[in-house]
Amino acid sequence: MAPILRIAVLQLDSFPSKKEAIENAINLIRTVVKDKRAQLVILPECWNSTYSTAEFANSAESIPDGETSLALSQVTSELGIYLIGGTYPEKDEDKLFNTCPVWGPKGEFLGKYRKMHLFDMDIPGVCTFKESSVFTAGNEFFTFNIGEFKVGVGICYDQRFPEFAAVNRQLGCDLLVFPSAFDAFTGPMHFELIAQARALDNSMFVVLCSPARDVTKDYVAYGYSTICDPWGRVVCHGKEGPTVLTAELDFDMCSTIRKQIPVLNQKRTDMYKLQVLA
Repeated sequence: MAPILRIAVLQLDSFPSKKEAIENAINLIRTVVKDKRAQLVILPECWNSTYSTAEFANSAESIPDGETSLALSQVTSELGIYLIGGTYPEKDEDKLFNTCPVWGPKGEFLGKYRKMHLFDMDIPGVCTFKESSVFTAGNEFFTFNIGEFKVGVGICYDQRFPEFAAVNRQLGCDLLVFPSAFDAFTGPMHFELIAQARALDNSMFVVLCSPARDVTKDYVAYGYSTICDPWGRVVCHGKEGPTVLTAELDFDMCSTIRKQIPVLNQKRTDMYKLQVLA
């Protein structure tokens, strides 16, 4: 396939019910594919429910045969696109996971990634959250191919761990996508900076897809979804409200940069190395 991939990043607004959130997402997916000819559409973290430890169990469903998954599979098949379905709480027997499912252009379920690094943070008087009180951590990396190009998936807090991105690059990824409901306090300091750092360190495209900011919620997401190129430059970013970002990713840039500054081949593996244990 051509080295150009047209992507659309949907910074979705929140809605009172899961049904309304799903309808909004489906309508926007159809619109962006029709108007922008997007080949890959990306949804944010926890977009169909409230990001709240008290609510995760109530909104959880089975993946890939739950209500949200079936709707996303159907629209993906209808439009012939790839879809990174953001995240929503997954119920698997007696455990809950923060899970990102992915579908291919025939509506086929390509797999899912379960958040590996759970968001436990306590800045007194600013933001306190403990995902591990509800969710079980995932223990597998997940990648998929669009033609000859490989895409990796992480979720929000995963991006703070450089080793996570490095493993995805070691697995051959040219693009790493993080559905990310970053908090509004650390977001202005770290969100874009982390995206640039992970892109630059690994000579690959990095996309962060946030939900829109809703100040009526107990947990307020930062917004400002971001697309970075392999030079670590910000291609585009959103603001606080509902936003659609589109971009054409030229994967020839990845191979060109890796030849010009071949840091990935110059690591001192005789002195240190990255080892995937699972």
